[in-house]
Amino acid sequence: MTVINNRYEFVLFFDVENGNPNGDPDAGNMPRIDPETGHGLVTDVCLKRKIRNFVELAKDGEEGFNIYVQEKAVLNRRNEMAYKACDLKFVKKKLPKKIEDAQRVTQWMCDNFFDVRSFGAVMTTEVNCGQVRGPVQLAFAQSVDPIVPHEVSITRMAVTNERDLEKERTMGRKYIVPYALYRAEGFISAPLAAKTGFTEGDLELLWQALIQMFEHDRSAARGKMSARKLIVFKHDSRLGNAPAHQLFDFISTGRNGGEELPARSFSHYEVGVDESKLPEGVTCQVKL
Repeated sequence: MTVINNRYEFVLFFDVENGNPNGDPDAGNMPRIDPETGHGLVTDVCLKRKIRNFVELAKDGEEGFNIYVQEKAVLNRRNEMAYKACDLKFVKKKLPKKIEDAQRVTQWMCDNFFDVRSFGAVMTTEVNCGQVRGPVQLAFAQSVDPIVPHEVSITRMAVTNERDLEKERTMGRKYIVPYALYRAEGFISAPLAAKTGFTEGDLELLWQALIQMFEHDRSAARGKMSARKLIVFKHDSRLGNAPAHQLFDFISTGRNGGEELPARSFSHYEVGVDESKLPEGVTCQVKL
């Protein structure tokens, strides 16, 4: 499979209904929010986690599609795999002295771990495999409109210990967003893809992950989350034909009537792209 030879930008619209898309542990797991505008936020780390989880399910251990950053993963052990495969011994916290050996170790990590090849990684642990700048990057997602998180009381009928059998039910709280549409913007660099080996097949897998990642991430906390629209800008060159921010400005989001009432479904919004303004050498694809 050939390495990608075009620059891309993309915008993913996704929504949440009666759930918490990305809780803030420093605020009692309340949905992340911009305190100045009231718009909801979802971190890039949260979105990358869902992409990783989807790839892990879709490829199920297939060679070249392992995931580096996993729950309870011991990164030093993963880094050791590269040294063993390259028949090298590691020196604590140091890369191999020979440049070609250091490059072999880092490239092995790119070849075998999808998320290293895509997002990059800082692998300078005790078993040093270097640093990689990934071609795929995402910004924080932000809600189209301000959100108003609701705090909901919940109860638990079961008890932990027998001595608590006669006590009243345990009370708890959870936060939900009744409805919000979020917009996430992403970037893919062809020159960086050439360095990590990010291929056309990896690109198709990324599109698939963005479209389907919420389908395999259901939980009571997140409620109903759905990918609603994926808009991709493709440049006919490696370095690109227009600034990313200019392309993003061609995408508009408006309310579909009843603007005085809070939005409660995707049908209350209209998302459009003014393709007449696209610069020469840039094409737009709507993949969802």
